[in-house]
Amino acid sequence: MVKKRIIVTGGLGFIGSNLIHLLLKKKFQVINIDKISYSSNFYNTKEYKNNKNYRFIKCDLNNKNKLQKIIDKFKPLAIFNLAAETHVDRSIDGPENFIKSNILGVFTLLEVFKKFSKKNSKSKLIHISTDEVYGDILKGRSVEDYPYKPSSPYAASKASSDHLVYSYVRTYKIPAIITNCSNNYGPKQHPEKLLPKLIYNIINNKNLPIYGKGLNSREWIYVTDHCEALIKIFQKGKIGNFYNIGSNINKTNMEMTKSLLKIAKKIIKIGKNVKIKFVKDRPGHDVRYALNSKKIIKEIKWKPKISLSNGMNLTFKWYLNNQKYFSSIKIKEATKRIGLRK
Repeated sequence: MVKKRIIVTGGLGFIGSNLIHLLLKKKFQVINIDKISYSSNFYNTKEYKNNKNYRFIKCDLNNKNKLQKIIDKFKPLAIFNLAAETHVDRSIDGPENFIKSNILGVFTLLEVFKKFSKKNSKSKLIHISTDEVYGDILKGRSVEDYPYKPSSPYAASKASSDHLVYSYVRTYKIPAIITNCSNNYGPKQHPEKLLPKLIYNIINNKNLPIYGKGLNSREWIYVTDHCEALIKIFQKGKIGNFYNIGSNINKTNMEMTKSLLKIAKKIIKIGKNVKIKFVKDRPGHDVRYALNSKKIIKEIKWKPKISLSNGMNLTFKWYLNNQKYFSSIKIKEATKRIGLRK
């Protein structure tokens, strides 16, 4: 029987490791390519590291020769490209890594996939991007052909990669699809991001730092719902199309923090130092992101299944039951304030 092989790039990260878990449950053989950066974590793959259908290979996307050999050897049905630098604050402090990974890395992947797809036309490249490429959406919700107006070096690097992928579809006819997703949350997310940082501080009796007045609004989706959407897009999506993936649920950072505190109080005793503390806002901080996801709902027949309250409850319990996760990373580096314009 021919193996249903899939390559996931960035599979030691948050979304990538959750996607691999779901692909293995669906009986795919998965090759995880990751360069092993600060946000890569082998803790994320421990429950399936010995699965006969899983294999890890250390490789930077910018290593063209090694990447070519891996793809030619395994001949995947699809490549899900999740390898990226993703933290806005880090992109403010040091944009160079974002250019190298998110633009040059994608360029190298496209060059390799262009050559590979000439002989393997049924293979697909699914390029995973973000709602941040659209910039501030003060009213309404952005559709797939909404203008790109990124505000941070991170968002600009992802916008650049999206444009590169689409240009290769148009010019070289490569079989690729681009997805733009809203804020993910759930197990295995690095605590430089809002929810896991808050959860770590709640568990460890520390204050809860909130940027500005906490009024910035984001659309929140549980990571498993996002991963289900990616697999459906691989199976049913149209080549050359963009697909927004969102929950249609917007909450401010303050609303998310208060909801998380309510959940935590039902599960553990909260320490006296667990209090909201407003800190200096991020430079260029977008006020609101919001996606219109009607296209994927109509064309792909996908919709999110996990409610925000249920998802946040699952997330808090995962971190509470997996506190070794925090000891597997440099927690002081992850939770300290960065991203202030110097």
